[in-house]
Amino acid sequence: MRIRSSMHAIGRGILSTVINADGGGYQGGTLRSGDGHCYEFLGYRDKEVLTVLGPVIVQRAYYYDRESNKGYCPKDRALDIERTSYSAGVRRLISKVGAYRPFGLGHQDLYELGDIRVSAKEVERVSEMVGYQVEACPALEVTSSIEAGSRMYVCMDGTGIPVVKKETVGRQGKGGPPKTREVKLGCVFTQTAVDHEGRPVREEGSTSYTGAIEPADVFGRRLYQEAMRRGMDEAHEVCVLGDGAPWIWNLADEHFYGATQIVDLYHAREHYWNVARACFALDSAKLHAWTEDRRRELDDGNVEDVMAAIGQCASVPGCAHEVCSREHGYFERNKERMRYADFRQRGLFVGSGVLEAGCRTVIAQRLKQSGMHWTVRGANAIIALRCTILSNRWEDFWECRAAA
Repeated sequence: MRIRSSMHAIGRGILSTVINADGGGYQGGTLRSGDGHCYEFLGYRDKEVLTVLGPVIVQRAYYYDRESNKGYCPKDRALDIERTSYSAGVRRLISKVGAYRPFGLGHQDLYELGDIRVSAKEVERVSEMVGYQVEACPALEVTSSIEAGSRMYVCMDGTGIPVVKKETVGRQGKGGPPKTREVKLGCVFTQTAVDHEGRPVREEGSTSYTGAIEPADVFGRRLYQEAMRRGMDEAHEVCVLGDGAPWIWNLADEHFYGATQIVDLYHAREHYWNVARACFALDSAKLHAWTEDRRRELDDGNVEDVMAAIGQCASVPGCAHEVCSREHGYFERNKERMRYADFRQRGLFVGSGVLEAGCRTVIAQRLKQSGMHWTVRGANAIIALRCTILSNRWEDFWECRAAA
């Protein structure tokens, strides 16, 4: 560690010489800005900047406009250190650690692994700042091509995360004030082939994520933009996978009109199981026999047979008629999205396991740990970071900043 610190000190000396070789970025006695203001050179002002090699003093020429009572240093913009005392390299390290680790542990990691000394609060602040820069980066909106003949799948779901009390004011939860807010998460992936058994194969590295705590209509536009960025217009077929929630199909009809809509098979099975538990909870043999019949019917896409069986249960003494009615309505609304035999014959995915895994890896692993309580702004920033990293666009973002 002492050797590392010594090498960093040598590096800081070299870096300081390189950064200050321009004489502080002096650009003449006056500068005229794009808004017509004339800035006068008043002298040099030093600024300590934390770099990946440690703190470095940066010499900067300072210009001041007496009319607008504003001043600035052109060199700050050139070095990307405007309104911050951290270099871009340090901000990159801080935000990546913040995307993966609780802030209180992240600042310890930065010190141990990189000899970078920042507080937990600074890890939080910088991570949020970079997260919102990720959201606004125009380079990540460029449409990319997909392979000819590809199918594109668009999946969406919601999962709750714990939030601070002020974020639930005016909201009603089950049995009282809620303690969570729903994150809407979407993913896009492509498929071009099936395996030797005719099962669809997801293209390796084709999955990208996007999400936030926001209203459904805003999320719908977000997911549509992600699909367009991925080249939806070039897809041979577009499929929307969801768990059957009405808001999902409303967004599918609005933003993905004409797409094949598929209810996740495993969620569909949960609904006939709800009926079985409500009617046959005391008869294990009948429960398993009844659900096995429904499984075969649903796998064959015979949704009407499942609905008929649920309707018969409603007349059985002791059955929960409310549960039967609710689940019958669920299958009625979604029956055309449950033709699983046909979907499989066409080589389509019928499960949204990719998104279920995404809810765990993108959201739960970082935002649902014990003791965590988020603001909406802070959670959305971390979600943006994690979506970018797990969508393999982290380098694209920093290249965008470097080019700018």
